[in-house]
Amino acid sequence: MEGKRMWKVTVDGEPRTYPHGTPYRTIAADFQDRHPCDILLVNRDGKLCELHKVLDRDCSLKMVTAQDKPGIQTYERSAVFLMLKAFYDVVGREAVERISVEYSLSSALFILARGSFTLDQALLDRVEARMRELSGQALPIEKRALSTDDAIELFEEARLVHKAQLFRFRINSHVNVYSLDGFVDYFYGYMAPDTGYIKCFGLELFENGFVLRLPTQKDPHHLGDFRPSRKVFRELYESTLRSEALNASNVAELNTTISQASATPLILAHEAMMEKKIGDIAAEIASRRDVRFVMIAGPSSSGKTTFSHRLSTQLRACGLRPHAIATDNYFVNRDKTPRDADGNYDFEGLGAMDVEQFNIDMGRLLKGETVEMPTYNFKKGAREYNGNFLRLGENDVLVIEGIHCLNDKFTYSLPKESKYRIYISCLTTLNIDDHNRIPTTDARLLRRIERDARTRGYSAQATIKMWPSVRRGEEENIFPFQDSADMIFNSALIYETALLKPYVQPLLFGVPRDSEEYIEAKRLLKFLNYFLPIPADDVPKTSLMREFIGGGCYHV
Repeated sequence: MEGKRMWKVTVDGEPRTYPHGTPYRTIAADFQDRHPCDILLVNRDGKLCELHKVLDRDCSLKMVTAQDKPGIQTYERSAVFLMLKAFYDVVGREAVERISVEYSLSSALFILARGSFTLDQALLDRVEARMRELSGQALPIEKRALSTDDAIELFEEARLVHKAQLFRFRINSHVNVYSLDGFVDYFYGYMAPDTGYIKCFGLELFENGFVLRLPTQKDPHHLGDFRPSRKVFRELYESTLRSEALNASNVAELNTTISQASATPLILAHEAMMEKKIGDIAAEIASRRDVRFVMIAGPSSSGKTTFSHRLSTQLRACGLRPHAIATDNYFVNRDKTPRDADGNYDFEGLGAMDVEQFNIDMGRLLKGETVEMPTYNFKKGAREYNGNFLRLGENDVLVIEGIHCLNDKFTYSLPKESKYRIYISCLTTLNIDDHNRIPTTDARLLRRIERDARTRGYSAQATIKMWPSVRRGEEENIFPFQDSADMIFNSALIYETALLKPYVQPLLFGVPRDSEEYIEAKRLLKFLNYFLPIPADDVPKTSLMREFIGGGCYHV
């Protein structure tokens, strides 16, 4: 080491010195005993680095494990790579026609596999055994740069045509690819340094494919519970079929459509599909003569408000008279609002709602009585009555939107037959390519960044900072009740990320480099780079996307 330049490194707040060229993996090893989980990456002054990278400057380092969001994403990516390598090893490359990672499903990834083999649990057991064998060998996952032309040729020869097609829209002259014992693939994001880091996984048959079960960020040492929502799965699967019918099941196909000036027919076709689905829901509600309460719930940025308006239009077309009710008007007064563990008001729990008064009012309406409806004054933190009276006629229905609308404890006194419950979420099935899925949470986060900036004046940094708290509320108050819904409505639009790109990209560039939110902003910017943009000109004024980009015909 004599003669080598020494660099000052602050690791998790502790000053150290290391020679020039020291791999980050070596530094991580010195601090591994301070972390309950394997260190997978380092955060060098706000930039994520893989462990094979070497020290070349004075810097501050933070260790990243699977208990951090970038760490669990790295673990998932690496586990997919390991699974693909093992699958090809077991059945043979020539036997594989296509393996596609479709979507996340209850702490697991749903995967379709086609080829000259029989997909059964016995085959999956062999693949899993091969994965464990490869994990035990701690084989290096190597990264290298190829020219874009060479990468296209490589993946065409490997019959991974969607990857080759995707790179044709790449401006950069080089592509980073990963290799594992001769198996080469492309992944959007960082990878673990070797297979020895991937220890917790499982393969199980599920429906017409299988699932790769994985640990969670909360508990990286154990597999997460696998309790899939069958209703959500069916909606995801049907949405996949719709995407395939529109020849837009991945970003490469979408970019091809946009580059051929065919985006408008795609937009109108998908909007027509969505309108038909809303019309079918309205017709079903109208056929159930006992239904008086249409209950709508879903996670943040699902488009609940615009959906409620569009459904109301279709209900009118079916001869019904819809009335909108916002459950926010039934918040308890501020002095009775419960607080969370940090002492902040908990507005998302059921305890924040005046459940008793809501049920009294709805019960009276159901009996045909006239009820004075409340309005919540958020500035005063109190419910007010301003002479807004309501009485239900023979063809009247209430369209009620709120976080607890699927929870029977919220509507405990209302007869089951009087309620029609709808779960709405942005369940994107568009993936980057066969091996790189797009999380549905990313689609919703992009929507929210734009809407928050446009309607509330929030920066992208502020929205990204709030997002984990929003997600926790959804996990507790919405997702557990998905399967109680009479109908699942998927609000994702194939073209929406291409549409949002010109709006969101400048906002993400505004996130300060020295902020904690910068890593997430940079990840989203890299993600948006895969998409060609679509102008908003031909997006209908009734589109759910107008709730986020503006220019819609509904007051939202």
